[in-house]
Amino acid sequence: MLPKDYINYRLTKVHATEYSDAAGTLLLDVKNKRWSKEMLDICFVSERQMPRLFESYECIGTVSPDVARKLGLSENVKVIAGAADNAAAAIGTGTVGNGKCNISLGTSGTVLISSDAFSVDANNSLHAFCHSDGGYYLMGCMLSAASCNKWFCEEILKTEDFAAEQADITEEMLGNNNVYFLPYLMGERSPINDTNASGMFIGLRPDTTRAAMLQAVMEGVAFAIRDNVEVACKLGINIEKSTVCGGGARSELWLKIISNVLDIELEVPKTEEGPALGAARLAMVGCGDYGSVAECATVEIKNTVTPDKVLAERYEKKYKKFKEIYPNTKELFRKLMETNNG
Repeated sequence: MLPKDYINYRLTKVHATEYSDAAGTLLLDVKNKRWSKEMLDICFVSERQMPRLFESYECIGTVSPDVARKLGLSENVKVIAGAADNAAAAIGTGTVGNGKCNISLGTSGTVLISSDAFSVDANNSLHAFCHSDGGYYLMGCMLSAASCNKWFCEEILKTEDFAAEQADITEEMLGNNNVYFLPYLMGERSPINDTNASGMFIGLRPDTTRAAMLQAVMEGVAFAIRDNVEVACKLGINIEKSTVCGGGARSELWLKIISNVLDIELEVPKTEEGPALGAARLAMVGCGDYGSVAECATVEIKNTVTPDKVLAERYEKKYKKFKEIYPNTKELFRKLMETNNG
């Protein structure tokens, strides 16, 4: 059992899980939403040992009499299945329905794209999971996102005043920087799936400034986000705009860079508690307050960032150069890792 499912078991005595978390166990046939006989056989596990599967918004039962007495609750209190963290966050940010997108710019980064139908790319560059609204979602996971900015400012520049550092990056510099940065400080998951990859600056010159290097870090993260979006686009998914959350979303400059790199509108939700809000909404659906997840998954927007045509064209040219860097250094990363391990 996963942690939340064990808590639900203690509350209800029902051995259960739900599809969004089950999709991350490698034991679920995600497309057909059932336990995979092939995987269970490999693990020497029978299906009768597995928990019963529910949708995230379904009621798995009510609290047992002994728990009700111990906690001072009514025995009629419903326990709703719940959801995985990113699936719950998607409900909190309104990422429900075909083609909706949310970008999380936290310590790590995610690009989550909801879909009515199951789809996966040939290289498994993106994760394909069951969504907590009853559908599916594709997710690109970056191991380092806002942490790249934190690393560069705190460890290299020796400052915690991120805003002051970004203030030196002028409007004229955007899209005109000759320095590039690969944001693979901890290797990378999506879409390259390469543990050997590492962070790298390229294009440094005697006149390169600290502002240009910080800009390269922020742009490198934005380009890596686009790498994930490009995979989804090749599957025929049309992303017209996206919500964005996480600590990095507090930077207006970074949002402007990402908006123009992706050439889409970015919407910043007013409420930052995405996962907790999503879980509460799932409970409300399970208790009958709403007829569907889509009905309650509304989001109030605090700020919208719109791409600029000229700047987007500049970043289109820069992105084409950026995406040539990793393929030409992939083998070098492997050799360096072999040397370090030797």
